[in-house]
Amino acid sequence: MKYTSSEANKLLRRLNEERDTLLMMEQKSSVFLAAMGEDPESVRPEYDFEKVRKTLEELDRKIRIVKHAVNRFNLEHQVAGFEMTIDQMLIYIPQLTGRKQKLAMMKNRLPKQREMGQSYGRTGNIIDYSYANYDIKAAEAAYEAVADELARAQTALDVLNNTETMEIVI
Repeated sequence: MKYTSSEANKLLRRLNEERDTLLMMEQKSSVFLAAMGEDPESVRPEYDFEKVRKTLEELDRKIRIVKHAVNRFNLEHQVAGFEMTIDQMLIYIPQLTGRKQKLAMMKNRLPKQREMGQSYGRTGNIIDYSYANYDIKAAEAAYEAVADELARAQTALDVLNNTETMEIVI
C-alpha cells in the first residue's frame, strides 16, 4: 500500500500505541493477587500468554517494516529548495531552532544593562553592568534570517511529507 511519510508516521504511532496498550494489559493481567481464603478463580483476570506473545511479535514485525520504510524514504528523498535529504533536514531544523533561540536572547538584550543580584563575593553599593559585545541590530537581522530559513525548511519538509509516497507492504 502507498503511504505519505505523514501517513506512515501516523501508522507507526498507532502501532506503537497498540503495542503499549497490550503491554500494559499484560502487566496488569499476567499476575494477580487473591486474599487469603478468597477463591483465586473468582478474581483471575483474562490472560492468554500465547495469544499476547504472538500479537506482540506481529506488532513488532509491522513496526520494523514501517520504520524501515520511513528510514529509507528519509535517506532517499531530497527536500525541494535544499540540497539535503529528509534525514539531513531532520538534523538541520533543530540546529536552526537552536540558533534562533540563541539569537532571540541576543537581539532582546540591551546594549548596557544593570546586573541584578549580587555577584560572588560582592557586597555593598557597587553596581555592575553588562555590555553587549556585538551589534544588537546585526543579531536582530541574523535572527530574522534564521527564522525565515527555519520556516522555509519546515514548510518544504511538510510539503514533501504530505505529497510524496512510499510503498509499505505489511
